[in-house]
Amino acid sequence: MMNLVGQKRIASEILDVGVNRVKIDPEMQEDVSKAITRDDIRHHIATGAITAKPKRGISTGRVRKRTAQKKKGRRTGHGRRSGTKNARRPSKETWMSKIRALRDELKKMKENKDITATEYRKLYGQVKGNLFHSRRHLREHIERLKQ
Repeated sequence: MMNLVGQKRIASEILDVGVNRVKIDPEMQEDVSKAITRDDIRHHIATGAITAKPKRGISTGRVRKRTAQKKKGRRTGHGRRSGTKNARRPSKETWMSKIRALRDELKKMKENKDITATEYRKLYGQVKGNLFHSRRHLREHIERLKQ
């Protein structure tokens, strides 16, 4: 194999790419090795004996895999967390989602005649007073009252 270091260097400058991205056609190596001036190199670039390899991109495969895992709820352990519990999900937001769910449940029960208007009022106040953890807890409490 002939030494094409000089030719590659000149070609890299002309093509404005790194030396490693300069590709010399194996069939034309003989002719390219005789090229000594920049003009000779330009001629070989024009004929296609010397070309620039395409840029290597950054693969997003690993990112996609990680995102898929996060979607499943992985990668959320203690070591991954920076920020307080309240910073990650404000306590007000937690309260809002809970109170809305419970009030929605109460409203449905009143419409379905599972509870009377007076019971509804009483339970509404208890919901506001944070007596129930969830819809299920509320339903169980009402069932116990009925018995």
